[in-house]
Amino acid sequence: MAELLLELFSEEIPSRMQARAADDLKRLVTDGLRAQGLAVGEAHSFATPRRLTLAVEDVPAQSPAVSEERKGPRVGAPEKAVEGFLKAAGLGSLGEAEIVKDEKKGDYYVARIEKPGRAAAEITAEVVASVLAKFPWPKSMRWGSGTFQWVRPLKSIICLIDGKIVPLEVAGLVASNATRGHRFHGNEVFEVSGFEDYADKLAGHAVMLNAAERADEIREQAEALAKKAKLELIEDEALLAENAGLTEWPVVLMGTFDESFLEVPPECLITSMKTHQKCFSVRDPKTKKLANRFILVSNLTATDGGVQIVSGNEKVIRARLADAKFFWDQDLKRPLDEMRIALDGITFHEKLGTQAERVERIKELAFQVAGAVDADPQDARRAAELCKADLVSDMVGEFPELQGLMGRYYAEKAGTKPEIARAIELHYKPKGPSDTVPKEEDGDAVAIAVALADKLDTLVGFWAIDEKPTGSGDPYQLRRAALGVIRIAIENDLRVPLLRAFDHAYAQLKTSVSRKGNLFLFAKVAGNTAQEEMMRSTWVETDDAGWNAISVWSVKDPDTFLKDRNKNIPDAALVGAFALPSVLKQDLLSFFADRLKVYLKDKGARHDLIDAVFSLGGQDDLALIVKRVEALTEFLKTDDGANLLAGVKRASSILGIEEKKDKASYGGGYDLKLLTAKEELALAAAIESVKQDTVAAINVENFKGAMNALAELRAPVDAFFDKVTVNDADPKLRENRLKLLSEIRAATLTVADFSRIAG
Repeated sequence: MAELLLELFSEEIPSRMQARAADDLKRLVTDGLRAQGLAVGEAHSFATPRRLTLAVEDVPAQSPAVSEERKGPRVGAPEKAVEGFLKAAGLGSLGEAEIVKDEKKGDYYVARIEKPGRAAAEITAEVVASVLAKFPWPKSMRWGSGTFQWVRPLKSIICLIDGKIVPLEVAGLVASNATRGHRFHGNEVFEVSGFEDYADKLAGHAVMLNAAERADEIREQAEALAKKAKLELIEDEALLAENAGLTEWPVVLMGTFDESFLEVPPECLITSMKTHQKCFSVRDPKTKKLANRFILVSNLTATDGGVQIVSGNEKVIRARLADAKFFWDQDLKRPLDEMRIALDGITFHEKLGTQAERVERIKELAFQVAGAVDADPQDARRAAELCKADLVSDMVGEFPELQGLMGRYYAEKAGTKPEIARAIELHYKPKGPSDTVPKEEDGDAVAIAVALADKLDTLVGFWAIDEKPTGSGDPYQLRRAALGVIRIAIENDLRVPLLRAFDHAYAQLKTSVSRKGNLFLFAKVAGNTAQEEMMRSTWVETDDAGWNAISVWSVKDPDTFLKDRNKNIPDAALVGAFALPSVLKQDLLSFFADRLKVYLKDKGARHDLIDAVFSLGGQDDLALIVKRVEALTEFLKTDDGANLLAGVKRASSILGIEEKKDKASYGGGYDLKLLTAKEELALAAAIESVKQDTVAAINVENFKGAMNALAELRAPVDAFFDKVTVNDADPKLRENRLKLLSEIRAATLTVADFSRIAG
C-alpha cells in the first residue's frame, strides 16, 4: 500500500502549541480518511518551529464501493414526500426506485444506491482542506487579503501519496513535493519523494524533525558542557521541551554572570533566566549551590563558535538579574507585617472579601487545626498571619510562581522561627498530584496546619457562596484543594474529621462583612408571625430546637444595622459560632468522597468499597476511611469475606423482595422464643457476638480485628441458608426469620454497607 506525506510549512509556530498541533493533525486527518472509507494504517506526526508533518502508512489506492438501500414513502404518498425522497436518494424519477410489497403496512418505495470507490488522492485532498480550514489552534491569524486562518502565515504544502503530488489547494497555496530546510543553514528549496527521503534531506539541511530527539540532543550537549566546567545541569523538563520547540538545529553554549548576583536567592535567578531568556542554570555538584553560569540554546552553528551569541545573552541576563536583585533589595526594606497590611487592598473574591480578611479567617482556623497535627497553635496562627504577605512583594509581582518561597526567605531574613518560615513556603503544597506534601515527620507540623486551614477556608467559602466546580470548569481549582486536604491527611495519618472542620471554617465567616455588605448572623424568631414570614424568605437552616436561623442579610450600612438590629429584627442576636448548613455540609462531604475515590482508584482501590464505607453516614475522617477500605479490601480477598458477602447479599435480596411484596419493613428485633432450628439459634448468637466485637474493634481503630469478627458470621450464615426455610408456612416463623435476616444486614453495617459492594 501507499504512504501519505503531508507537511505544512509556515513561519515560526509558538513552542507551547507544537505538540498539541501535531497530535491534532494526526487525529483529525486519520479520522477524516477513515470516515470516508480509507482504512489507513499507523500515523506519525512531527513538529518543528516552522513545520507540522504527518506520515500515514498503508493508504489504500481507493475507498471500497458501497451499496446502500434507502427506504422511501409508501406508494401513493403525497407529492412533496416523494420529491423529498428522490432528492435525498439522488434519483431523477420514481422509475429508478423499486417498489417493495408489504401486505400489512402497504407497498413502499426503495432506492438502491451503488456508490463506486473513490481515489485516495481525491479523498485526501477533501479531508486535508477541511481539516486545515477548521484547525483548532488556540490562537490563529489572517494575513494578506485572504480569509484563511493559521497560527502563523502558511508558506508551502507538501502532500504526496506514493510519491505523487495530491491535487490540493489551500489559502492560495498549491500542494507540491518541495520544501525548505533550516532558516540559516539550509533555506534552499529541495524536492522529496516520500517520508524517508524527506527526513533524510531535512537532516541534510540542518533540521532535526523529531522533537524528542532535539530535546535529547539539547540535554546531552548541556550536560557535557556543564561537566566540562565541573558543574552539573539543573534539570528542567519543561524548559527542555520549550527549547526543543524553539530550535530546528539546537546548539548549546555557556555564558557567565557577575558573582554578586548570587546574593539573591537562587530560585529568583533561576526563574529570571528561565522566564526571560529560556536559559538553563547550573550548580556545583558537591555543594549544590548555584554557579554564576548559564546554558543557552541557539538555533544555529555560528562561525565564531557562538562568541557573539553568548555575549548578547550575557548582556540581557545581566539586566534581568539586576532587576531581580533590585526586587530583592526593595522587598527586604519592608517587613512581612507591613506587607500583610497591604493585603487589605487585594480582593480575594467579591463575595468573600479581601486577602486580609481571608488571612484573618485562616489564622484562626490554623489555630484550631494545630492540635490535630501536634503543632504549636500560636506558631500556626502566626504563620497563617504571614502566609500571604509576599503576594504584595515586588519579586512575587514579577514572578508569581515564587509565592510562598519568597515569604519564607523574607521571614528568615527577619529572624522568624524556622517552623513558621517553612510553613509560609509549604502551605501551598501540594500544588498538583505529583507534588510533595508537608510531612509531620520532617518537622512541618505548623505548615500542615496552615495548609489545611488555607484549603478548607477556600472550599467552605466557595461552597457557601455557591461557586462550586462544574463538569466544564473549576476556575478556583477546588478539586485540587480537596485533593490537597486528602493527601495531607492520609500521608500524615491525621485525625481530621471533615464535618467539624467545615463548621470551624464556616464559623470564621460569622462577622465577615464583604464589600457588598453581606452580614452573617443568627436571628431568633420569637413567635412573631410577621417576623417568621420575613425570616422565611432568607432562611437557610434551623437547628434541632427550631428557633435559631442562619441568615444572610444584604445591608448598605452594616455598622448601623448592627447598632439598630433590634429595631430591624426584634430579638436578633449575634452568636460566637455557627455550623455550615447541613445541605451544604453534606454536598461538600460528597465532593470530598468523589475526590477520595479518584485518589484511591489511582492507588488501585475499588470505588465500590469506598461507597460502602461512606454510605454508613458520619464517615468524615479521611485517614480512617482509607484504613477501613484497606481492611475491607483484604477481607474480601479471603474465602470468608467472599462467602459472607454472598450470604449478606442473599439476605438483603430476600428481605428486599419480601418487604416490597408485604409493603412492610422487617427491621427491628426478632423473637428469641420463635427460633426453633439450631441453625437459627447459632446465627442469632453469632450476630449478637459480632455486633459487640466489631463495634469494640472499630472504637480502637482496629479494622482488621473488625473484619476478623465479621468472619465469624460466615459459617452460621451458610448453615442457616442451607438448612432453614425462610418463607415458612407459619407466618409467625416467616416474619421472625425475616427479622433475623435484617439483623445480618445490621451486624455488617457496623463495618460497611455490603449492599453497595459489587460481586
